[in-house]
Amino acid sequence: MIVMNVNDKPDQKIETYPYRGKPLPVKDVWIRWLSQAGPKDSVEYGLRYFTIGPSGEIPIHNHLYYQTMYILSGHVRCFQHDPTTDKVVEEKVLGPNDFIFIPTMEVHSMKNVSDKEPVTFLCCIANVYEGESI
Repeated sequence: MIVMNVNDKPDQKIETYPYRGKPLPVKDVWIRWLSQAGPKDSVEYGLRYFTIGPSGEIPIHNHLYYQTMYILSGHVRCFQHDPTTDKVVEEKVLGPNDFIFIPTMEVHSMKNVSDKEPVTFLCCIANVYEGESI
């Protein structure tokens, strides 16, 4: 058993995130890994604490893992994109106590709607490996 406080974990600034083989810029986003299981380069399960600074954003991307994000503070606009054209097909604004589930390989992005307050959220991930049935 491991017991810690969220403030015991260091923030790591995210500078880029890959999409379609290119590193896209990430604006004012920090991550704290609270727990993880599995190999470091291919986490099977993880709980992460994110902060998106004022007007910060996570660019369009997708990934093999499932994720559920639970908003703690602030308001964030979440976008679902068409996987062929990358055009926005749906968008929702989430606030405290809202959560969103992102299936594996769903193309999405996020933006803090405030230019004054940060957004904080928990993000739980569970990896799916290529070749596994989903």
